[in-house]
Amino acid sequence: MSKKEEITTIIESLSPNERKIISFLREKSMEDIAEKAELNKAAVLRSLEFLSNKDIIKIKSNKKKIIELGVNGLLYKEKSLPERILINLISENSPISLGDAKKQSNLSDNEFKAALGVLKKKAVILLDKGKIKLNEKKENIIKKTLEEQLIEQLPLEYDKLEDEQRFAVESLKNRKDIININDKNIISFKLTKLGEKLISEDLSSSENMIEVLTPEIIKSNSYKNKKFRRYDISSQVPKITGGKRHFVNQAIDYGRKIWTELGFQEMTGDLIQTGFWNFDALFQPQDHPARELADTFYIKNLKGKLPEKNILNKVKKAHESGVKGSKGWQYSWKEQEAEKVLLRPHTTCLSSRTLYKLSKLPKEQRKGKFFAIGKCFRNETVDWSHGFEFNQTEGIVIDPDANFRNLLGYLKEFFRKMGFEKVRFAPAYFPYTEPSVEISAYHPEKKVWLELGGSGIFRPEVVVPLLGEWIPILAWGPGFDRTLMDYYKIQDLRELYANNLTKLRQKKAWMKS
Repeated sequence: MSKKEEITTIIESLSPNERKIISFLREKSMEDIAEKAELNKAAVLRSLEFLSNKDIIKIKSNKKKIIELGVNGLLYKEKSLPERILINLISENSPISLGDAKKQSNLSDNEFKAALGVLKKKAVILLDKGKIKLNEKKENIIKKTLEEQLIEQLPLEYDKLEDEQRFAVESLKNRKDIININDKNIISFKLTKLGEKLISEDLSSSENMIEVLTPEIIKSNSYKNKKFRRYDISSQVPKITGGKRHFVNQAIDYGRKIWTELGFQEMTGDLIQTGFWNFDALFQPQDHPARELADTFYIKNLKGKLPEKNILNKVKKAHESGVKGSKGWQYSWKEQEAEKVLLRPHTTCLSSRTLYKLSKLPKEQRKGKFFAIGKCFRNETVDWSHGFEFNQTEGIVIDPDANFRNLLGYLKEFFRKMGFEKVRFAPAYFPYTEPSVEISAYHPEKKVWLELGGSGIFRPEVVVPLLGEWIPILAWGPGFDRTLMDYYKIQDLRELYANNLTKLRQKKAWMKS
């Protein structure tokens, strides 16, 4: 093929957007091309990639650290930084009381505190007996600060900053949403020899080529005496990723399937519960550390609705003096604590509610197997194996003939089906079960045993007030999210909810059997 024929073939294969940008390929940046071709950046980038496939340009991608304005930075660029607003006010009214300065500046509490801190640090003002005094000459105040100059100059590459700009970046980066420092891929391109020839060619002959063959074109015969645009079937095309359920939800569906196949009915309920169903009904004392703010998220200024007095009195009696020969916790139980509203720290509140519902049925119907898989919230220190939100799988078996071996059997079967051959149980203490065991599964990547949660047989102090009679009730509530870590090769629980689209698209489907 001659050079002329090669050029003609390439021209006949250009898409409309490629033709639009070809005459602007000598521009310095993709943004300049987008503006002149009146296309968005995504369309320009896609067209550049197609031109690169045709050896018309060479594309380079360099990762650079870019400093840009955040939400507040854009706002302050328009109306000035809080410290500029405050110092202008002080320079006209020095000295001025803190209260008057706050009111007249119209700054929010956080902005006012930040502005005061900045001006004090720079020794521009003095605080004396509740009043702010100017500590700088007025002519010096008029000059733009380094921070103000930086805001006007952004965006900038971090590696190309001058010393004064770096100082301003350090000053602003810890303030809320004024600047953002992001790693970005900077796309650059260069015309090849072929591109240099093509850019001077007349492309008008390709403008009326048929892009898509439609029924209307076929019916009207308008395709006759016209050329179809050439398609390169060997070219790379964008990868298409189909929609799918989040991998955690896939695993939850599978866990739900295991329990239902074992004959369990699902329990559901609200994420927000009262302290009564979360703690009191489960015989957890009102001074237990788990009920403190350090462990539990409470909803401020809200009181929850409690059940009828009959149940309250039974739970109160269990706490204060016990049932079936126990001594209880020997303290004065208070309704005010039970009324507190919180984000549920476990799904066991669903078990206590289920027992209460069963108490309304005839005695012979007060039995069954129930499970739940649901979201819980705890005020935890976040690390690779702990999160402040997580899924838990709950279960109870209500049967007069239930025993401890049944409990271990149900749990071992569930975790075996979830892919854990190595499961162990160790004696433990929980306020609402006795005997109690801690469930652990082996994590082969970390080479550690992961604690998944507690299980046991509900104490009479839980069962009798809620169900109305004493029968053994098997109960468990291990964490669910930790059981997914090995299958998905996740070594940090925080990855479960990071929602990185690239990683989510690469996640394999849940294929356990």
